[in-house]
Amino acid sequence: MSKPRVIVFGYSEVGYQCLELLLRRQANIVAVFTHADNPTENHWFRSVADLARQHQVPVFTPETLSPPECEAQLRTLAPDLMFSFYYRKMIPSRLLDLAPLGAFNMHGSYLPKYRGKAPVNWAVLQGATQIGATLHYMVKRADAGDIVDQEAVPIGPEETAAQIMEKVQQAAIKVLERQLDNLLAGRAPRHPQDESQATYFSGRKPEDGRIQWTQPATVIFNLVRAVTRPYPGAFTDLMDARMLVWWARPLPGATSGKPGEIVRVNPLTVATGQGLLEISDAQWVQRDNPAQSIPAPALQPGQCFSDSPSATLNPPPH
Repeated sequence: MSKPRVIVFGYSEVGYQCLELLLRRQANIVAVFTHADNPTENHWFRSVADLARQHQVPVFTPETLSPPECEAQLRTLAPDLMFSFYYRKMIPSRLLDLAPLGAFNMHGSYLPKYRGKAPVNWAVLQGATQIGATLHYMVKRADAGDIVDQEAVPIGPEETAAQIMEKVQQAAIKVLERQLDNLLAGRAPRHPQDESQATYFSGRKPEDGRIQWTQPATVIFNLVRAVTRPYPGAFTDLMDARMLVWWARPLPGATSGKPGEIVRVNPLTVATGQGLLEISDAQWVQRDNPAQSIPAPALQPGQCFSDSPSATLNPPPH
């Protein structure tokens, strides 16, 4: 009996590691769909396209899956099974139906919590204590299909999103490894999600990293660890300069000074809406060109960083 024909839609490090597992298990991968790298993005992850080409797997990078020629191409490839591993676009439901053994997505949260984009960053930002990896059936709505399997990942109180992402990657491999035989045989389990527990979050933009000094120091600390390297970073402005905050910690005790006011210069300590924030790793850049580093300005107690509104930290349900 011939092996099931598998198509992988994948990107980022989870996409790389899941594809690597399928190749190691000698799955019959007939094509990989991925994204052309954006030159303005920090590519901290390995290339799914490069891995596929190393194993003589055809690679496709369409900008969208909507055109009729995409459907025709997929029909020609005749998949039995489809996977999406951190592919950044929704796969139209009519294409999901082309795989008789099913179409499955690996999502970086413990569903039904944190559906949508950037789940790890959102979870760290909100001070959550758990995230995870979930393999689920793909349906028309994002991350809403029945669950095949999932693995919980704890979030430590000082861990960064990057550190948690490494744990999520490991959890994703565990889930895929223990279910792969079932998936290839068409007997994957399915457990409906509890819609009453579902939460949904939208994607994040660099501007969402703007620090709002009127918030408590603990909330700002969560923002810092949610978007520190390799992500764009939390930031604040002082006149024509911008400070990227790569690490900080909230200090115990009462607030002294108004929100955004520099209380001490060494170590740099700033008043917030509740408590003080001590900044231990920062980078100064041009405000109108954040890619251009500049020398740190001469700071003095009493100076104030600006506090501009940013995207809401708790978007409404989808």
